Amino acid sequence: MKIITVIGARPQFVKAAVVSNAIDDHNKISKNIIEEIIVHTGQHFDENMSKIFFDQMKIRKPDYNLDIHSLSHGAMTGQMMSKIEEILLKEKPDWLLVYGDTNSTLAGALAAKKLHIKVAHVEAGLRSFNDRMPEEINRILTDRISDILFCPTQKAVDNLQKEGYANINSKVELSGDVMKDAAMHYSQFAQKPEGVKLPDSFILSTIHRAENTDNLDSLKSIFSSLGKIADDMPIVIPLHPRTSKILAQNNLELDKNIICIEPVGYLEMVYLLDKCKLVMTDSGGLQKEAYFFKKPCITLREETEWVELLDNGYNTIVGSNAEQILLAYNTIKTSNYNLIEKRELYGDGKSSNFIIENLLKN
Repeated sequence: MKIITVIGARPQFVKAAVVSNAIDDHNKISKNIIEEIIVHTGQHFDENMSKIFFDQMKIRKPDYNLDIHSLSHGAMTGQMMSKIEEILLKEKPDWLLVYGDTNSTLAGALAAKKLHIKVAHVEAGLRSFNDRMPEEINRILTDRISDILFCPTQKAVDNLQKEGYANINSKVELSGDVMKDAAMHYSQFAQKPEGVKLPDSFILSTIHRAENTDNLDSLKSIFSSLGKIADDMPIVIPLHPRTSKILAQNNLELDKNIICIEPVGYLEMVYLLDKCKLVMTDSGGLQKEAYFFKKPCITLREETEWVELLDNGYNTIVGSNAEQILLAYNTIKTSNYNLIEKRELYGDGKSSNFIIENLLKN
C-alpha cells in the first residue's frame, strides 16, 4: 500500500511523526509493506517553525517540498492543489493522509478527491462553530470529502452524526488523538531551550491566531493583561514571527516580566509545558497539551474546538477581554494552579496504530 502524507504546519509535523513511527513499526513485522511518501507544502518554512521539528522528531526528509508560503489563503491553497495534483498523478497512491485544519489539509484533500484517490482525515469532526475562522472552513470541507474520518474524541463523532454523516458515503472512526501519542512518546526526550534563563515559576503563553494578531485592539488588550499578570508571575512566550512583526510595526512595548524567546521545537515546548504553572494561549493544540501535562489553561479565543476541556473544567475561554483574562488568572491562582482530577478524554496513546490498521483494512 502507498500513502501520501501532506503536511505543512508545526502541529502537523508532530501528528505525522507518530503515525510515521507506527508505519515503520508495522513494516518491521509485516510482509504487507506500507510505502509512505511525505509532501511538505512549505506553509511553515523557517528554521524554527519547520526544520527543527524534522530534526528533533527524526522525521525523515520530505520526498517533496513545495515551498509555498506567505501568500493569501486563495493563492496559497490554489498553488498547493496544483503542485499536489502533479505528485498524485506521478505517485498514484492508494491513500492521501491529511491532518487538522490548515490550507495544506484542504488543498491535499481536494486534489486527491478530484483524482478519485481515497482521503483519510486525521483529527476529523472538530467544530468551533465560528465560520470566520479559516481553520473552521478547512476542517468542514475536508471532512465532507474524506473517505475515512478519524475522530479524536466522542464529541467529534457526535458533531459528524448531527451533520448527517450517516447518510454520507464515508466511515467515521473514533481513533483517539495522535497528539496524546506524541506527548507520551516525546516527553522522555524533552529539552530545555538553549540560551534561555527560565524563572523558577512561570506561565507559558503563545499568541499567533489571526483573530488576535490582525486586530490591534485585541492584541493590545491581551498583552496589556499579560503585562499585569507578569508582574505577579513571569510569562515566557515563544514568539510567533507574525506576532513579533506586528508588535514591532506598532511599536508595542511589552512588560519587562514578559520573556519573549524565539519559536522552539517540540521537545523544548514539551519541556516548557512540564515546568510551567499555567498555559495561556490562542493555539488549539497547546490547549490539549496543557491538559496532557496536567496544567490549567486559559484560552485567548472566543471559542474552542476542544469543548470537552471546557465541559470538564480543564480550560477557560476568555477571548481578548482584559477583565475576563485577569478574572480567569486570579481564579486559577486561588486554586494554586492545580488541575482538578484528570479524566482520559483523548484515547490510550495508541491512536496511530489504530489509524494504520484501519487504512490497511479499507
